[in-house]
Amino acid sequence: MASLLCACLLLAAAAATSPGRLVPYDLLYADGVRAYFARDWGRAAELLQRALHSYAGLRAARRACRAACRREAAFLGEPPGAGPWEAALFGRVLQRADCLQHCLGRQLGAAPSAHRASHAIRRDFEQREPYNYLQVAFFQLKKLDQAVSAAHTFFVANPQHLQMREDIEKYRRMSGVKLDNFRDLEATPHWEAYETGVQHYNADEYLQAVARLEESLTEALSALEECRALCEGPWEDEDDEEEEMQPGLYEAIAAHYIQVLKCRQQCVLEIATKPGRISATEDFIPSHLDLLQFAYNQVGNQAVAAECAASYLLFYPTDEPMLEKMKQYRTVLGEDTAVTARESIQHYVQRSLMEKKLIYYAVEHLGGTFNDPDLWTPDELIPENLKEKHREDQEKQKQETLDVEGRKKRGPLPFEGIAVTMDSRQMNGTQRVVFDGVLMESECKDLLRLTKAAGEAGDGYRARRSPHTPHERFEGLTVLKAMQLAQNGDVDWRDAKLLLQASEKSRKIIESYFTPGKKLHFSFTHLVCRTAVDEEQEGRMDLSHPVHADNCLLDPEGQECWREPPAYVYRDYSGILYLNDDFQGGGLFFTEMDTVTVTAEVHPKCGRLVAFSSGKENPHGVWAVSRGRRCAIALWYTHSQEHAEQERVKAEELMEQRAVEQDQPDGEEHQEADHRGRSSSELPVPSSGARPTSRRHKPGSDRTQHPKELRARDEF
Repeated sequence: MASLLCACLLLAAAAATSPGRLVPYDLLYADGVRAYFARDWGRAAELLQRALHSYAGLRAARRACRAACRREAAFLGEPPGAGPWEAALFGRVLQRADCLQHCLGRQLGAAPSAHRASHAIRRDFEQREPYNYLQVAFFQLKKLDQAVSAAHTFFVANPQHLQMREDIEKYRRMSGVKLDNFRDLEATPHWEAYETGVQHYNADEYLQAVARLEESLTEALSALEECRALCEGPWEDEDDEEEEMQPGLYEAIAAHYIQVLKCRQQCVLEIATKPGRISATEDFIPSHLDLLQFAYNQVGNQAVAAECAASYLLFYPTDEPMLEKMKQYRTVLGEDTAVTARESIQHYVQRSLMEKKLIYYAVEHLGGTFNDPDLWTPDELIPENLKEKHREDQEKQKQETLDVEGRKKRGPLPFEGIAVTMDSRQMNGTQRVVFDGVLMESECKDLLRLTKAAGEAGDGYRARRSPHTPHERFEGLTVLKAMQLAQNGDVDWRDAKLLLQASEKSRKIIESYFTPGKKLHFSFTHLVCRTAVDEEQEGRMDLSHPVHADNCLLDPEGQECWREPPAYVYRDYSGILYLNDDFQGGGLFFTEMDTVTVTAEVHPKCGRLVAFSSGKENPHGVWAVSRGRRCAIALWYTHSQEHAEQERVKAEELMEQRAVEQDQPDGEEHQEADHRGRSSSELPVPSSGARPTSRRHKPGSDRTQHPKELRARDEF
């Protein structure tokens, strides 16, 4: 019988795994996590390592058995039997199932059904979560080298994990930790070879590039086959509703088969996505061939270069540059020389096209969707009605792009020389933007001089320990306090005026970009400096400002942000205008609602303005300032006029009063003195001329009734 023959064929495969029963990895993992929380570090480390070994063993057994049974119980290659077609088809299906059951039972030591873990557990292993627990267990056991390797293995696949990033930095500072301890225990061979090959290629070291790229291509195709084999698993029912009508025999077979085909098609994205990255490298397999044909040509091996070019043309048969290359190779090699694509690539392309054809047939006739992972899929393979839907999706995306562009056209930036450096898409979020060129270097220096002069005046800008960390000193200056210091002669009037102008310029930029036609009012303006305390930086693990949202109370565990007091619920938009970059750390970062998954970072520099909506869509924090002094103007805005910043109104009144005094004859000398020794660059004045403007109080309003006074405090 098939099972006996299968057993004979699989002796080699069975020898690849350890003898005896393989304990299900989800049970070992659960026991390991329980031991971890019981602080039984030795048992936790043992169980978690066994869980990882069991997980790897299960995958290896499935790959080996499916490969062996594919040879033993082949569906094609033999003439059909004389019986009914069902016997010819399903007889082989039953033999394949019999082979797999016996093979897996032999290698695992138990029924394969015992190894069906939940989706959540599988996701933990795919994301290397056991290594997160392992590194702590090893650290507690004083096994520093193993702790570092486990931490690094987890961090490679989860570079956005905030806590692990801090742990890695902690390990780097520890004595006894060696550089080679930072190794990826789950490293995929093809990625290391690919990146090394590309480095050699970019350095014009083509002999070395050829060797490593060939290695990468071989390993990538092997990884692709392993991934495809693992697709032939149990049916994954996303809805899993018991009362739902179950499909019939053929519908169930078709649905499961198409699910397997879709999974196999997505394998190319899996192998083309570097651990820790979100997006796959486009055209991963074709790019190997493109690089190889050029590298082989450079080292004088035109025969293999032509073979690579012919292989590339299987993906893009009308690619003009490659067709031109093929002409050149044929001229060099001779027109009679046969040039054929690599057999492995021919097999890969033919099989992929066959699967795509079946999937598109199922989508067209049975329903469902298919996200084709390849850019090279021939247009004629896609059914006409699906082409129309594809065109509609493209048109919709194009219209969305036009809508965004139209919104920007309705709200052009009100100043020249300002550039959008990053938008929401580049920052992996919504309602986020970074502008550069808002201030010039001389203006940044003037504002930094304001912070220094205010500090020396000893009033309103005294350095104290930050409310968020004991490792930094905090200094803050409101616009009203700046004007009062100028009135007392403690700071230069023009520096205080520049603070008003810079913040107003930022408001106009943010208003025009996010809410053209809808007024934004200042909610609070704060000139803030954070200075690292030199003697407090050793072993520091905290942030300069913890992750938070600006108008709601963030609840990471509940994945919610409660818009209620004491949060500043009236805030709509936030901004930070940076004044310097001569310090270490202090960058702004955005996260998901979990407060640990970093989605974007902004590095400070003079004249850079970062702006974003103040709600739950933009949790953010500030990395620790580990050396030097970081200064910026923190800005918050609201659409609610009743919550407008009263201190700013008073500051502008003092500024207008100063302008009136300067218009008087006896103020001319003082005015001239103010001009001396300052930079010629100056921002537009919000209230130009001696005559006070009426933009802050509309006709009919009572300018004696101001909003409730806000308390000056560190709000960022």
